Amino acid sequence: LRPLVTEKSFHQAETERFNAYAFEVSRLAGKEDIRRAVEELFEVRVVRVNTANRKGKPRRTKFRWGRTKAWKKAIVKLHPDDRISFY
Repeated sequence: LRPLVTEKSFHQAETERFNAYAFEVSRLAGKEDIRRAVEELFEVRVVRVNTANRKGKPRRTKFRWGRTKAWKKAIVKLHPDDRISFY
């Protein structure tokens, strides 16, 4: 869905040792789907894909309680020769 641009993800992307990029992905997407999508969109070679399901947090607006949406995060490790430049 979109790349995650945070301090931690920026550090992982820029560091030679990690070469990993974080994305918010569809909750229905599997690791193979994510691998195929990143390889096609950015023309890079993916070494590994790690995923994590993030729970929505409770939030309050005036008198009502609600929740933020739950989402899925994917961390994609690339081949050492490949880079993605969207920062």
